[in-house]
Amino acid sequence: MEGDSGSKCNMPHLLMVSFAAQGHLNPLLRLAKRIAANGLLVTLCSTDDIRHRISSFTANAALGNPTPVGRGFIRFEFFSDSLAVDDPRRGDLDFLMPLLRATGPPALADLIRRHVDAGRPVSCVVNNPFLPWVLDVAADLGIPSGVLWVQSCAVFTTYYCYYHSLVKFPTEDNPNVTVNLPGLPPLKAQELPSFLLPSSPYKVLAKVILEQFANISKASWVLANSFEELEHEAIDAISHRLPLIPVGPLVEPDHKSQSSNIRSDIFKAGDCMEWLETQAPLSVVYVSVGSVVVLSKEEMEELAWGLKDCGRPFLWVVRSDAQALLPEGFIEAAAEPGLVVAWSPQDRVLAHPAIACFVTHCGWNSTLEALTAGVPVVTYPQWGDQVPGSKFLVEVYGVGVRLRSPAAREEVERCVDAVTRGEGAEAIRGRAAEWREAATKAVAEGGSSDRHIQAFVDEIRKRAPGGGHVDSDGTI
Repeated sequence: MEGDSGSKCNMPHLLMVSFAAQGHLNPLLRLAKRIAANGLLVTLCSTDDIRHRISSFTANAALGNPTPVGRGFIRFEFFSDSLAVDDPRRGDLDFLMPLLRATGPPALADLIRRHVDAGRPVSCVVNNPFLPWVLDVAADLGIPSGVLWVQSCAVFTTYYCYYHSLVKFPTEDNPNVTVNLPGLPPLKAQELPSFLLPSSPYKVLAKVILEQFANISKASWVLANSFEELEHEAIDAISHRLPLIPVGPLVEPDHKSQSSNIRSDIFKAGDCMEWLETQAPLSVVYVSVGSVVVLSKEEMEELAWGLKDCGRPFLWVVRSDAQALLPEGFIEAAAEPGLVVAWSPQDRVLAHPAIACFVTHCGWNSTLEALTAGVPVVTYPQWGDQVPGSKFLVEVYGVGVRLRSPAAREEVERCVDAVTRGEGAEAIRGRAAEWREAATKAVAEGGSSDRHIQAFVDEIRKRAPGGGHVDSDGTI
């Protein structure tokens, strides 16, 4: 910003549109922070229920006003999907996804036109893959667009090859096909993203992801939440068909940074950091299966007693809607060796020196946060991209072991022991430290992902129609 507090500046305006889920909001917001720091105005957009949930759990100034980040600004904006925020049908994806496809495009187009009328025209639109219609809206309005792929590049290649029928995949008649994809190790049927299997109950999710591949040619950029050093073979192998631009790992920067108070949390984090401060280095088993996965009562009980039998302190994230599945009295009984919370600031937890290992469902955000923190893992995938994510963590990245499903308490104890003090634990921790160093270098100034973000920003500047007008005090 230049001049006195009343002076104006022009900066390109990037609109990022997110599906209403924690695992989609987080990487988009983290990318938004890095882009804004390079001198752009970034608006993060989602549905009205997300406004309600964020404002309920997060003191976030950017919800109301543009908030300075580096040389730019971040702001939030929301559109109606025609459902009340407490409508129970939000949990029914078979209902929600067609509704978003019907109500989203006109609402987004109207929002973009209002930005033009307000003097801050949108220079570029970026979506994540559960809202494929965003690219159509941008194309209809003549605005350059991009996609942020929020799973691994290996999974991107898998979906791309499936959509274009480039190799044989399992079918109902032949369910046990081993899939050979460019740049990836052979994938058995049980190692593929489970949405692609004929037996998958989540047909609507496969449909909406594949719809993104139907119109992805409309995108000028396909950004990926990954980094070259982690997935260079998968990135190189697909590049002649569709270039992937790795801009990750999109993890939260230092919690003391300028932008650390701009968050998109839709769950209230429990107070666990003070408890971690009382624990010895490399002593705590951290457990979380994310914001969506639901385990059975039997699995919850086996995990509970397995953790207690490990003889280590543990921090277990059990969402409020799942705590009734715990053994009766477990939270009280576990109070001395462990702590159960409904949600946690996971990025800060994994970076804490007390953490010994991470029992994870292998969602891609959690995978990258574990690699960036250099924490060994016990993988417990359930469905979707978590399944190949587990394979890569164990067999390719070499940072953990797999806990077979359904969990048994003896296996929980065995797996935790294997990554913390077993025969191969030292080698696992060493590889985890190497990935931490590689991830840190990728996002540092001049690193591979940092260079890709800068190049993306430079291209937006060249294409910008004039930028949004922003006062140096943040007024738009």
